[in-house]
Amino acid sequence: MIEATNLCKQYGDFQAVRNVSLTVQPGEVLALLGPNGAGKTTTVRMLGAIIRPTSGQAIVAGYDVAREPRMVRSRIGLLTEYPGLYGRMRALEYLRFFGNLLGMEAQQSHARAEYLLRQFGLWEARDKRLDSYSKGMRQKIALVRALIHDPPVLFLDEPTTAMDPQSARTVRNAIGELRAAERSILLTTHNLTEAEELADRIAILRGGEIIARGTEAELTQQLLGEPLWEVRVAQPNLPLTTLLADLVVVEQATATSVQYRTAEPQRLNPQIVARLAGQGIALVSLAEVPRNLEQVYLRIVDDQQTPDLRYEAALTASTHGSNSVRAEPASVVQEVSL
Repeated sequence: MIEATNLCKQYGDFQAVRNVSLTVQPGEVLALLGPNGAGKTTTVRMLGAIIRPTSGQAIVAGYDVAREPRMVRSRIGLLTEYPGLYGRMRALEYLRFFGNLLGMEAQQSHARAEYLLRQFGLWEARDKRLDSYSKGMRQKIALVRALIHDPPVLFLDEPTTAMDPQSARTVRNAIGELRAAERSILLTTHNLTEAEELADRIAILRGGEIIARGTEAELTQQLLGEPLWEVRVAQPNLPLTTLLADLVVVEQATATSVQYRTAEPQRLNPQIVARLAGQGIALVSLAEVPRNLEQVYLRIVDDQQTPDLRYEAALTASTHGSNSVRAEPASVVQEVSL
Protein backbone atom coordinates (compact mmCIF):
# COMPACT_ATOMS: atom_id res chain seq x y z
CA MET A 1 0.00 0.00 0.00
CA ILE A 2 3.00 2.30 0.49
CA GLU A 3 6.10 1.89 -1.63
CA ALA A 4 8.81 4.55 -1.75
CA THR A 5 12.00 4.25 -3.77
CA ASN A 6 14.97 6.60 -3.36
CA LEU A 7 12.87 9.55 -2.18
CA CYS A 8 14.85 12.80 -1.89
CA LYS A 9 13.89 16.32 -0.89
CA GLN A 10 16.22 19.23 -1.46
CA TYR A 11 15.76 22.79 -0.17
CA GLY A 12 18.44 24.87 -1.83
CA ASP A 13 21.75 23.50 -0.59
CA PHE A 14 20.10 21.53 2.20
CA GLN A 15 19.05 17.94 1.59
CA ALA A 16 16.29 17.16 4.09
CA VAL A 17 15.67 13.59 2.88
CA ARG A 18 18.01 11.43 0.84
CA ASN A 19 17.34 8.10 -0.84
CA VAL A 20 14.60 6.92 1.48
CA SER A 21 13.15 3.58 0.41
CA LEU A 22 10.43 1.79 2.38
CA THR A 23 7.34 -0.37 2.02
CA VAL A 24 4.23 -0.88 4.14
CA GLN A 25 1.89 -3.79 3.48
CA PRO A 26 -1.88 -3.94 4.22
CA GLY A 27 -2.41 -4.53 7.93
CA GLU A 28 1.13 -3.46 8.80
CA VAL A 29 2.36 -0.68 11.08
CA LEU A 30 5.77 0.81 10.28
CA ALA A 31 7.22 3.11 12.95
CA LEU A 32 9.48 5.85 11.64
CA LEU A 33 11.85 6.95 14.41
CA GLY A 34 14.60 9.51 14.62
CA PRO A 35 15.78 12.65 16.39
CA ASN A 36 14.30 16.08 15.66
CA GLY A 37 15.34 17.23 12.21
CA ALA A 38 16.00 13.71 10.95
CA GLY A 39 13.53 14.06 8.06
CA LYS A 40 10.53 12.17 9.44
CA THR A 41 7.92 14.87 8.84
CA THR A 42 9.31 15.72 5.40
CA THR A 43 9.09 12.05 4.44
CA VAL A 44 5.47 11.86 5.62
CA ARG A 45 4.59 15.03 3.71
CA MET A 46 6.04 13.62 0.51
CA LEU A 47 4.20 10.32 0.95
CA GLY A 48 0.99 12.23 1.74
CA ALA A 49 1.29 14.26 -1.51
CA ILE A 50 1.61 17.53 0.39
CA ILE A 51 5.04 18.34 -1.04
CA ARG A 52 6.65 16.99 -4.19
CA PRO A 53 9.80 14.89 -3.95
CA THR A 54 12.87 16.39 -5.57
CA SER A 55 13.63 12.94 -6.94
CA GLY A 56 12.61 9.35 -6.42
CA GLN A 57 9.18 7.76 -6.58
CA ALA A 58 6.40 6.88 -4.16
CA ILE A 59 3.24 4.87 -4.83
CA VAL A 60 0.53 5.13 -2.17
CA ALA A 61 -2.70 3.12 -2.42
CA GLY A 62 -1.89 2.52 -6.08
CA TYR A 63 -1.29 6.16 -7.04
CA ASP A 64 1.89 8.11 -7.75
CA VAL A 65 2.33 10.96 -5.25
CA ALA A 66 3.90 13.25 -7.85
CA ARG A 67 1.62 12.57 -10.83
CA GLU A 68 -1.66 11.80 -9.01
CA PRO A 69 -1.58 13.82 -5.77
CA ARG A 70 -5.35 14.34 -5.58
CA MET A 71 -6.02 10.63 -5.78
CA VAL A 72 -3.40 9.96 -3.11
CA ARG A 73 -4.92 12.56 -0.76
CA SER A 74 -8.37 11.04 -1.21
CA ARG A 75 -7.09 7.61 -0.16
CA ILE A 76 -5.11 8.54 2.94
CA GLY A 77 -5.77 9.78 6.44
CA LEU A 78 -3.18 12.25 7.63
CA LEU A 79 -2.55 13.39 11.19
CA THR A 80 0.16 16.05 11.25
CA GLU A 81 2.06 17.37 14.23
CA TYR A 82 0.17 20.68 13.95
CA PRO A 83 -3.29 19.74 12.61
CA GLY A 84 -4.65 23.30 12.27
CA LEU A 85 -8.20 22.85 13.58
CA TYR A 86 -10.95 25.36 12.81
CA GLY A 87 -11.50 26.63 16.34
CA ARG A 88 -14.83 28.37 15.74
CA MET A 89 -16.49 25.23 14.42
CA ARG A 90 -18.17 22.66 16.63
CA ALA A 91 -16.89 19.10 16.53
CA LEU A 92 -19.78 17.43 14.70
CA GLU A 93 -20.07 20.33 12.27
CA TYR A 94 -16.32 20.21 11.66
CA LEU A 95 -16.32 16.50 10.84
CA ARG A 96 -19.33 16.75 8.52
CA PHE A 97 -17.59 19.63 6.74
CA PHE A 98 -14.50 17.53 6.09
CA GLY A 99 -16.62 14.56 5.12
CA ASN A 100 -18.26 16.75 2.48
CA LEU A 101 -14.85 17.89 1.21
CA LEU A 102 -13.90 14.23 0.81
CA GLY A 103 -17.03 13.48 -1.22
CA MET A 104 -19.04 11.73 1.48
CA GLU A 105 -22.83 12.01 1.56
CA ALA A 106 -24.26 13.94 4.51
CA GLN A 107 -25.88 10.91 6.14
CA GLN A 108 -22.74 8.84 5.70
CA SER A 109 -20.43 11.48 7.18
CA HIS A 110 -22.79 12.06 10.12
CA ALA A 111 -22.95 8.34 10.93
CA ARG A 112 -19.20 7.97 10.62
CA ALA A 113 -18.59 11.08 12.76
CA GLU A 114 -20.91 9.81 15.48
CA TYR A 115 -19.20 6.41 15.52
CA LEU A 116 -15.74 7.92 15.82
CA LEU A 117 -16.68 10.55 18.39
CA ARG A 118 -18.17 7.84 20.57
CA GLN A 119 -15.12 5.62 20.07
CA PHE A 120 -12.76 8.37 21.22
CA GLY A 121 -14.92 9.62 24.07
CA LEU A 122 -15.87 12.93 22.45
CA TRP A 123 -19.56 12.43 21.76
CA GLU A 124 -20.68 14.47 24.77
CA ALA A 125 -18.51 17.35 23.52
CA ARG A 126 -19.81 17.20 19.94
CA ASP A 127 -21.55 20.60 20.13
CA LYS A 128 -18.65 22.44 21.76
CA ARG A 129 -16.41 24.74 19.77
CA LEU A 130 -13.03 23.27 19.04
CA ASP A 131 -11.20 26.24 20.55
CA SER A 132 -12.67 25.19 23.92
CA TYR A 133 -11.11 21.72 23.66
CA SER A 134 -8.06 20.73 25.70
CA LYS A 135 -4.82 19.80 23.90
CA GLY A 136 -5.55 16.11 24.23
CA MET A 137 -9.11 16.54 22.92
CA ARG A 138 -7.82 18.54 19.96
CA GLN A 139 -5.38 15.78 19.14
CA LYS A 140 -8.18 13.22 19.25
CA ILE A 141 -10.49 15.28 17.03
CA ALA A 142 -7.62 15.67 14.53
CA LEU A 143 -7.24 11.89 14.48
CA VAL A 144 -11.00 11.47 14.02
CA ARG A 145 -10.80 13.88 11.07
CA ALA A 146 -8.07 11.70 9.53
CA LEU A 147 -10.30 8.65 9.91
CA ILE A 148 -13.61 10.19 8.81
CA HIS A 149 -13.57 8.66 5.30
CA ASP A 150 -12.22 5.28 6.49
CA PRO A 151 -9.02 5.46 4.42
CA PRO A 152 -6.90 2.39 3.60
CA VAL A 153 -3.63 4.23 4.41
CA LEU A 154 -2.85 6.32 7.49
CA PHE A 155 0.04 8.64 8.24
CA LEU A 156 0.12 9.39 11.95
CA ASP A 157 2.65 11.97 13.15
CA GLU A 158 2.92 11.80 16.97
CA PRO A 159 -0.71 10.63 17.40
CA THR A 160 -0.72 10.57 21.23
CA THR A 161 1.09 13.86 21.86
CA ALA A 162 -0.38 15.81 24.83
CA MET A 163 -2.81 13.02 25.70
CA ASP A 164 -3.42 11.67 29.18
CA PRO A 165 -2.65 7.96 29.65
CA GLN A 166 -6.26 6.87 29.24
CA SER A 167 -6.73 8.81 26.00
CA ALA A 168 -3.41 7.54 24.67
CA ARG A 169 -4.52 3.98 25.39
CA THR A 170 -7.77 4.63 23.48
CA VAL A 171 -5.76 5.80 20.47
CA ARG A 172 -3.37 2.85 20.63
CA ASN A 173 -6.32 0.46 20.80
CA ALA A 174 -7.83 2.16 17.76
CA ILE A 175 -4.56 1.75 15.85
CA GLY A 176 -4.61 -1.94 16.73
CA GLU A 177 -8.16 -2.23 15.38
CA LEU A 178 -7.15 -0.44 12.17
CA ARG A 179 -4.27 -2.85 11.68
CA ALA A 180 -6.65 -5.78 12.17
CA ALA A 181 -8.89 -4.22 9.48
CA GLU A 182 -5.96 -4.38 7.02
CA ARG A 183 -5.18 -0.66 7.13
CA SER A 184 -1.58 0.34 6.36
CA ILE A 185 -0.11 2.72 8.92
CA LEU A 186 3.07 4.80 8.94
CA LEU A 187 3.62 6.05 12.48
CA THR A 188 6.16 8.62 13.62
CA THR A 189 6.70 8.90 17.34
CA HIS A 190 9.23 9.78 20.03
CA ASN A 191 7.44 7.39 22.39
CA LEU A 192 9.58 4.27 22.05
CA THR A 193 7.28 2.22 24.27
CA GLU A 194 4.46 3.06 21.86
CA ALA A 195 6.58 1.99 18.91
CA GLU A 196 7.43 -1.29 20.65
CA GLU A 197 3.75 -1.99 21.26
CA LEU A 198 2.32 -0.99 17.89
CA ALA A 199 4.93 -1.43 15.18
CA ASP A 200 5.49 -4.55 13.10
CA ARG A 201 8.67 -3.03 11.72
CA ILE A 202 10.83 -0.03 12.58
CA ALA A 203 12.87 2.33 10.41
CA ILE A 204 15.28 4.80 12.00
CA LEU A 205 16.18 8.05 10.27
CA ARG A 206 19.21 10.20 10.93
CA GLY A 207 20.37 13.09 8.79
CA GLY A 208 17.62 12.41 6.24
CA GLU A 209 18.67 8.78 5.67
CA ILE A 210 17.36 5.46 6.89
CA ILE A 211 20.29 4.07 8.86
CA ALA A 212 18.63 0.94 10.25
CA ARG A 213 15.42 -1.00 9.76
CA GLY A 214 13.77 -4.27 10.66
CA THR A 215 11.66 -5.78 13.39
CA GLU A 216 12.49 -4.92 16.98
CA ALA A 217 13.96 -8.40 17.43
CA GLU A 218 16.13 -8.03 14.32
CA LEU A 219 17.44 -4.62 15.35
CA THR A 220 18.12 -5.81 18.88
CA GLN A 221 20.09 -8.78 17.57
CA GLN A 222 22.05 -6.66 15.11
CA LEU A 223 22.96 -3.86 17.51
CA LEU A 224 23.04 -5.46 20.96
CA GLY A 225 24.22 -8.94 20.05
CA GLU A 226 22.95 -12.28 21.27
CA PRO A 227 20.45 -12.36 24.16
CA LEU A 228 21.95 -11.69 27.57
CA TRP A 229 21.10 -14.15 30.37
CA GLU A 230 21.64 -14.01 34.12
CA VAL A 231 21.96 -16.90 36.57
CA ARG A 232 21.50 -15.96 40.22
CA VAL A 233 22.24 -18.22 43.21
CA ALA A 234 21.35 -18.03 46.88
CA GLN A 235 24.79 -18.25 48.49
CA PRO A 236 27.20 -15.34 47.86
CA ASN A 237 30.84 -15.45 46.83
CA LEU A 238 30.80 -18.84 45.15
CA PRO A 239 33.32 -19.41 42.31
CA LEU A 240 30.60 -19.29 39.65
CA THR A 241 32.86 -17.89 36.94
CA THR A 242 35.30 -20.77 37.35
CA LEU A 243 32.54 -23.34 37.74
CA LEU A 244 30.87 -22.32 34.45
CA ALA A 245 34.02 -21.41 32.50
CA ASP A 246 33.74 -24.31 30.05
CA LEU A 247 30.08 -23.51 29.32
CA VAL A 248 29.86 -19.72 28.99
CA VAL A 249 31.90 -16.56 28.59
CA VAL A 250 30.94 -14.47 31.60
CA GLU A 251 30.28 -10.83 30.72
CA GLN A 252 29.54 -9.57 34.20
CA ALA A 253 29.64 -11.09 37.68
CA THR A 254 28.45 -10.10 41.15
CA ALA A 255 28.64 -11.88 44.50
CA THR A 256 25.54 -13.93 43.65
CA SER A 257 25.19 -13.85 39.85
CA VAL A 258 26.85 -14.07 36.46
CA GLN A 259 25.68 -12.80 33.07
CA TYR A 260 26.46 -14.42 29.73
CA ARG A 261 25.23 -14.44 26.13
CA THR A 262 23.74 -17.30 24.17
CA ALA A 263 21.62 -17.78 21.09
CA GLU A 264 20.77 -21.33 22.19
CA PRO A 265 19.32 -21.09 25.71
CA GLN A 266 17.33 -24.29 25.20
CA ARG A 267 20.64 -26.18 24.90
CA LEU A 268 22.88 -24.26 27.28
CA ASN A 269 20.64 -23.37 30.21
CA PRO A 270 19.74 -26.97 31.19
CA GLN A 271 23.49 -27.70 31.33
CA ILE A 272 24.00 -24.74 33.68
CA VAL A 273 21.16 -25.88 35.93
CA ALA A 274 22.54 -29.42 35.99
CA ARG A 275 26.06 -28.15 36.81
CA LEU A 276 24.79 -26.06 39.74
CA ALA A 277 22.59 -28.86 41.04
CA GLY A 278 25.50 -31.29 40.85
CA GLN A 279 27.51 -28.97 43.08
CA GLY A 280 24.62 -28.56 45.53
CA ILE A 281 24.25 -24.86 44.72
CA ALA A 282 20.78 -23.42 45.31
CA LEU A 283 19.51 -21.67 42.18
CA VAL A 284 17.38 -18.55 42.71
CA SER A 285 16.68 -17.60 39.10
CA LEU A 286 17.80 -18.08 35.51
CA ALA A 287 16.30 -15.51 33.16
CA GLU A 288 16.98 -13.41 30.09
CA VAL A 289 18.02 -9.84 30.91
CA PRO A 290 15.35 -7.50 29.46
CA ARG A 291 16.39 -5.34 26.52
CA ASN A 292 14.23 -2.66 24.94
CA LEU A 293 13.92 -0.46 21.88
CA GLU A 294 15.37 2.53 23.71
CA GLN A 295 18.73 0.79 24.05
CA VAL A 296 18.75 -0.05 20.33
CA TYR A 297 17.62 3.43 19.30
CA LEU A 298 20.23 5.24 21.37
CA ARG A 299 22.94 2.89 20.16
CA ILE A 300 22.07 3.73 16.56
CA VAL A 301 21.48 7.50 16.69
CA ASP A 302 24.47 8.13 18.98
CA ASP A 303 26.83 6.11 16.82
CA GLN A 304 29.25 8.45 15.02
CA GLN A 305 30.45 5.78 12.58
CA THR A 306 29.27 5.81 9.00
CA PRO A 307 25.90 4.06 9.33
CA ASP A 308 25.66 2.58 5.84
CA LEU A 309 28.61 0.26 6.33
CA ARG A 310 28.08 -0.53 10.00
CA TYR A 311 24.46 -1.58 9.85
CA GLU A 312 24.54 -3.16 6.42
CA ALA A 313 27.44 -5.33 7.56
CA ALA A 314 25.66 -6.26 10.78
CA LEU A 315 22.49 -7.20 8.97
CA THR A 316 24.30 -9.14 6.28
CA ALA A 317 26.19 -11.10 8.91
CA SER A 318 23.05 -11.88 10.91
CA THR A 319 21.22 -13.22 7.85
CA HIS A 320 24.14 -14.81 5.96
CA GLY A 321 22.96 -17.53 3.68
CA SER A 322 19.29 -16.52 3.86
CA ASN A 323 17.17 -15.70 0.85
CA SER A 324 15.20 -13.18 2.92
CA VAL A 325 17.67 -10.35 2.30
CA ARG A 326 17.10 -8.13 -0.70
CA ALA A 327 19.45 -5.46 -2.00
CA GLU A 328 18.72 -1.77 -1.36
CA PRO A 329 20.53 1.25 -2.78
CA ALA A 330 24.00 1.75 -1.33
CA SER A 331 22.87 4.71 0.74
CA VAL A 332 20.51 2.70 2.92
CA VAL A 333 20.85 -0.44 4.95
CA GLN A 334 19.51 -3.69 3.63
CA GLU A 335 16.10 -4.79 4.85
CA VAL A 336 15.06 -8.13 6.22
CA SER A 337 11.72 -9.13 4.74
CA LEU A 338 9.16 -10.64 7.08
